[in-house]
Amino acid sequence: MSGPLALVGGGEWRDGCSFDRVLVDTVGAEEVVVLPTASAYEHPERLVEAATAWFAKMDVRTRGLPVLTRPDALDPVNVDVVRAARFVYLAGSSPMHLRSVLKDSPLWDALLESWDAGMALAGSSAGAMVLCDPMVDPRGGAFTLGLGLLENLTVIPHHDTWSEDKAHRTLQLAPKGLIVVGVDERTALVREGDGAWHAEGAGAVTAWRDGAPMQLDELP
Repeated sequence: MSGPLALVGGGEWRDGCSFDRVLVDTVGAEEVVVLPTASAYEHPERLVEAATAWFAKMDVRTRGLPVLTRPDALDPVNVDVVRAARFVYLAGSSPMHLRSVLKDSPLWDALLESWDAGMALAGSSAGAMVLCDPMVDPRGGAFTLGLGLLENLTVIPHHDTWSEDKAHRTLQLAPKGLIVVGVDERTALVREGDGAWHAEGAGAVTAWRDGAPMQLDELP
């Protein structure tokens, strides 16, 4: 058993993101810790402000954790915040930067420990991509290394606006047996603590293995 997990296709903290309320209620979170790491060079404070306004509607506090560089992921103060959190949200933008900051860091270890202990974890866009290994490289739709919370499963975020050429390339290049999941904006592929998967939110979630469509209840 672990905590619930939401792989969000982007467009987070907007109408239609019903899964956020469910995650808050499931773990009894009074505060959501937002890591704007992937947006370190693109006004990360704006992401925190958007999250704050969104979760305030649920009477839930938001704490922006400024883990923007590699030293921030080594800081014991930040590590302790993640270790004590009931709900952590990895925001989007650059999956490459997010991976480089978190990979093999004490903060990543603390996040894994907390999730294993029942913490809710959500990743949107880059945040969803980097939790997988391999992960889709948004620059061209091929594959690169992710952080590996989920193995043999990869996410295409913004699937409803993703380039058809890149989506086709991703499916063509997928290694045999790899599950490729397209998640629309304002939508999440949610994994319950018992391992069951379902889609929730404004859009759709589509999964393939070896180029063939598959049902979400077939996901491991």
